[in-house]
Amino acid sequence: MKKQERQQLLKRLLTSREIERQEDFVRLLSEDGIHVTQATISRDIKEMQLVKLPAESGGYCYSLPVQKKIDTQKKLQRTLQNAYISFAVQDQFTILKVLPGNGPVIASLLDQMRYEFVFGTVGDDSSVLTICVSHQGALQLEKTIDRMLAD
Repeated sequence: MKKQERQQLLKRLLTSREIERQEDFVRLLSEDGIHVTQATISRDIKEMQLVKLPAESGGYCYSLPVQKKIDTQKKLQRTLQNAYISFAVQDQFTILKVLPGNGPVIASLLDQMRYEFVFGTVGDDSSVLTICVSHQGALQLEKTIDRMLAD
């Protein structure tokens, strides 16, 4: 079994039960026909950055690390305000010109926003090409970016 698959199983186990010791992981995986050593589990725990938290039973159990929630919209807005040069619409395509080094970041943030009117983005060093689902979608993206720049 590949490490990635094993770690996915560990995540599933963590969401379904309280696991207090590394040996519990080994036993539960063994019950499913997956044989691993405690040392392997130890490396997985370190790589996955698992933490021990107080359990309902009074002891401690493993848990996934707290994920920081990044406010994608605020990050996109801040990046646009700092890097924006120009924006143009052509049919369902838009081109956003930005300061060098900001294109890939903005393209990624636009993708993370999952706008229903955006089909996809391509970002190079200083521009972002956005393919929208329609001309109306491109105009909607233009309005969205204008609002971010105005705030």
